[in-house]
Amino acid sequence: MIRSKKYNKSDTYDSHQKFLMELPKIIQKIDHFKILYSPKEFSDELLYSISKAYNHICLVTLYLDGDQGGKKIIDALLQVKKLRPQIKIKILVDWHRAQRNRIGSSKEYTNMDWYADIVKKYPNTEIAIYGIPININEILGVLHLKGCIIDDKILYSGANLSDEYLHINTKYRYDRYHVIRNQQLSDSMLNYIDEALLSSKATNNLGYEHSLKKLSKNRNRIRLLRRNLRKICYCYHGNAEFNELAIAPLVGLGKNSTLNQTIYHLICSTKNKIILCTPYFNISNALIRTFICLLNQGIKMEIIVGDKIANDFYVPAHQPFTLMSSLPYLYELNLRYFLKKLQKYIDNKQLTVRMWREGNNGYHVKGIWIDDEWQLLTGNNLNLRAIRFDLENALLIHDPCKALLQQKNKELNNIRTHTNIITHYASLQQISDYPTRVRQLLYRMHKIRFDRLIIRIL
Repeated sequence: MIRSKKYNKSDTYDSHQKFLMELPKIIQKIDHFKILYSPKEFSDELLYSISKAYNHICLVTLYLDGDQGGKKIIDALLQVKKLRPQIKIKILVDWHRAQRNRIGSSKEYTNMDWYADIVKKYPNTEIAIYGIPININEILGVLHLKGCIIDDKILYSGANLSDEYLHINTKYRYDRYHVIRNQQLSDSMLNYIDEALLSSKATNNLGYEHSLKKLSKNRNRIRLLRRNLRKICYCYHGNAEFNELAIAPLVGLGKNSTLNQTIYHLICSTKNKIILCTPYFNISNALIRTFICLLNQGIKMEIIVGDKIANDFYVPAHQPFTLMSSLPYLYELNLRYFLKKLQKYIDNKQLTVRMWREGNNGYHVKGIWIDDEWQLLTGNNLNLRAIRFDLENALLIHDPCKALLQQKNKELNNIRTHTNIITHYASLQQISDYPTRVRQLLYRMHKIRFDRLIIRIL
């Protein structure tokens, strides 16, 4: 689990390194690991991989939107199914998220309606779209697994499948994108999906109205699924030595999951420098305490976070303002408080904090880099929601020979391109600097401590 106790020197580096050494890993060929650097590259690679698929396609995402981007993917799936009828196609989305549109959207036609229309229009295609309910309410947990599994290839990204994430129009949402060919890795991820998710009686086939289970009759099944997901991990045989390029697939639900344990040990194993990316500065208090202890020991740290304008909840001044619109401001206040507490480390150049902003585009980059040896690819936001409520996964890359160093440096430099370094906490706005309606709402929320609740669950 991600521990709440203080990290200290008696909690030695060796014990954390031992945990990572004993973690089973799968051998990865260097020439079968490729990093992409833009949402357009990811979109093109996804469509190309779908067109070349032969055995199976399994797309796992929080949501597949019925916009141009989503329709391009469905068209590609229909085309490959027509060419190779034997291919098995599955799409997994979050059940609750499929029943609503984006927050602030007034459209009544939901993604679930669109999925049903696809099946009606193409009744014999056998493209299955499944809705997975991780909890009885979206606020209490969603399907946050990542990875498009196409034959022996995994396209791993935190991106969802919609216009912005695929950069269909002018506006985009920036993420990380990895293409990995590895049959054993593909099999382990696919088997988990079949055994842990699709076998559950709580799972809904969203293309068929008669198969949809009403929440009132499905609560016990959802609770059982959630209980089982706390126990199930990726099943695979570790065949890699500690001195070769390898991948450890991780999945978990709840604070005691293997994924959360690994994140804790990974961070604490840092010898020289840790780099961390997150779109929202809403990191759990337990990890904040660990970061402070690492800084106290002289370890360098770089954090790359999104500007409030790059947040998907940000609402421009001329648009209607809702409770959710306050989130980017709350995240900025979190960051300001964090920097104020650690200003001395910024002054001595030990802590570097960068803020990403490029026009009105979005920032959705997540991940951890430890020294030049470890990388964590994940959709995990490292907040309380990710730790306790959502079903999350990750790929831990071990690169002791620095075979991926050139690609890694290029990716990080690409992420840094549209960032500014924060040299003082006072350069960030405080509540008194915000627009009147934002200021009023935040003051009201703070008065009844509602802001603390919001931060814990979102």
